[in-house]
Amino acid sequence: MSRMPSLSSPFLLGFDEIERVLDRVTKAADGYPPYNIERIPRDDRNPDRLRITLAVAGFTLDQLEVSIEENQLVIRGRQTEDKTRQFIHRGIAARQFQRAFVLADGMEVLRADLKHGLLSIDLARPEPARVVRTISITPHE
Repeated sequence: MSRMPSLSSPFLLGFDEIERVLDRVTKAADGYPPYNIERIPRDDRNPDRLRITLAVAGFTLDQLEVSIEENQLVIRGRQTEDKTRQFIHRGIAARQFQRAFVLADGMEVLRADLKHGLLSIDLARPEPARVVRTISITPHE
């Protein structure tokens, strides 16, 4: 049985890539690390922003990496096992993760900040440009 595309309206032309991105995002929905996404309103110095905050307790600055790969914001965390420690109980495991967020065209990463076990990444939300273009009609005789 074939899957019906979610963007199958005849009025949505050329959105095949968006559908592939949606499929990829749905498949990569792991729950670790937990995160928030919030809208930060415009102020005197900054435009409207989005802030992604990930709970990365136990990770140090050198164990985290934030990068942009094509149109994705990718956050990776790599902890190594400390072989010198002997645990009587181990409830906090050394763990690796990768979390990716697909960015719309024009989205800009402003900064990344690690404080109190929370990694915050601010993104500038682009102002949508309204473009109106008139197409001339060529008469055929």
